[in-house]
Amino acid sequence: MHTSPHLLDPLLSRQSVGALEDPAPQGADLDLILEAGLRAPDHGRLRPWRFVLIRGDARMALSDCLAAAGRDRQAPQAQIDRIRAWPLRTPLLIGVGAQIRPGHSIPEIEQMLSAGAAAMNMLNAIHMLGYAGMWVTGANTYDPKVNAALGFQAPSRLVGFLAVGTAKAPSPGAAGPAARPDRHAHVIDWSGPLNGKAAAQARRARTPHCPVAPVRPMHS
Repeated sequence: MHTSPHLLDPLLSRQSVGALEDPAPQGADLDLILEAGLRAPDHGRLRPWRFVLIRGDARMALSDCLAAAGRDRQAPQAQIDRIRAWPLRTPLLIGVGAQIRPGHSIPEIEQMLSAGAAAMNMLNAIHMLGYAGMWVTGANTYDPKVNAALGFQAPSRLVGFLAVGTAKAPSPGAAGPAARPDRHAHVIDWSGPLNGKAAAQARRARTPHCPVAPVRPMHS
């Protein structure tokens, strides 16, 4: 089946945006975004996805929670100040996590990957509805006290926060959107086991560390 590339232009134009302002999605738009998250791949139909909406006055409570966790980790005060300010300037935050079923035949890593796929589905939906967002991880995502405050008890856990709103107008002189990655640096046409000379050639053709695809940060 041949699909016009124009149909995918909205998807291919997605970029992470950290400078956000109101309005954030609500009502039917927010429902669509959450429904997109619930369409993530799900081996075994475990439905591990859990989404925590943090908006309005609840952002102050999250701000206090993150700052307290930073103090417990003995983070520098300047970092704690940034942590405290972040939820207050973000119109909507969605905590995305996985309700893990330990000992299940479906490995925990696959349950976590399903939650990650849900986060990506929601980011795409956010963008295609005309909003903007960023997937944010870091120390607070992995902090047990932050996880507990949002209802995740080990082995269940967060995979990150989605910061959501409307993109602010770029300031004069701001850098433009990041260039799209070169797909040839991330793809191989496999025809059999790579070893010896063939593996070395594949590595040289792509990246010095990985013959298939390099690890990229969440905020790309």
